[in-house]
Amino acid sequence: MIAQEITIQNPTGLHTRPANDFITLANTFGCAITIRKGDKSANAKSIIKLLRIGISQNDVITLETDGDDEKEAMDALTKFLAELKE
Repeated sequence: MIAQEITIQNPTGLHTRPANDFITLANTFGCAITIRKGDKSANAKSIIKLLRIGISQNDVITLETDGDDEKEAMDALTKFLAELKE
């Protein structure tokens, strides 16, 4: 398992459209992917669960990947979140 803290820079946070793009990317990987924010966690392959934790600008989240392609998933998803600006 790999875990990394990330600060969300996108002014509108991870709302429906970017969350859908994030999930589409996450679903290209076979490993388990979880996002944690405070005491809440969500399967990062489910838009309903991801939106339920409410990720806003400047929130610090922990992204966890666990499985055969965990490193590739972590690299791709952290890059996606770092470049997200809409």
